[in-house]
Amino acid sequence: MKISPRSNRLARSMLWAVAACMPVVVQAAPPPAKAGQETPAAARQAERGRYLVLITGCNDCHTPGYGASGGKVAEQDWLVGDTLGYSGPWGTTYPTNLRLLAAGMTEAQWLTLAGQKKMRPPMPWPSLHAMQQDDLKAIYRYITRLGPKGKPAPAYLPPGSKPRGPAVVFPAAPAPAKSGGAKGANGAAP
Repeated sequence: MKISPRSNRLARSMLWAVAACMPVVVQAAPPPAKAGQETPAAARQAERGRYLVLITGCNDCHTPGYGASGGKVAEQDWLVGDTLGYSGPWGTTYPTNLRLLAAGMTEAQWLTLAGQKKMRPPMPWPSLHAMQQDDLKAIYRYITRLGPKGKPAPAYLPPGSKPRGPAVVFPAAPAPAKSGGAKGANGAAP
């Protein structure tokens, strides 16, 4: 196959035009994230996680002093668990240090835990199970961005065990009403 001088010049001109544009394309692309740096998408996801932590009340139990201070706890101290127990017919539970928990898990493990595990009261696990996967991922991203801090919360205490320190005490649930329907004043059904 013979290439004419004219088509050869056209091909070289196109090659030079493409080559001249390459530095512009390379410079316009964002630099790859370095170790320890978040991509913009990951940063947006973590910010969504922060928002979800705020509106779902995670700090109410998992951040010491959050409720008593009206939410005036430095963000660097959020989600470190608490020694304030929650005691009821189930025993006594303590809010987990979510920062240590998430630091020791993969995202997939977090999704399984948050999306499937039935937890002891007062943890609102049905609400976690109802969350979309993207929301659970965002919360995980935010918690891992905060990094590990603090120490583990006290261990669960079974029913009948005395809490080791302050505890919110929940009363036992009222006994269910006996079935048989409503009775009138003379004991007969209305």
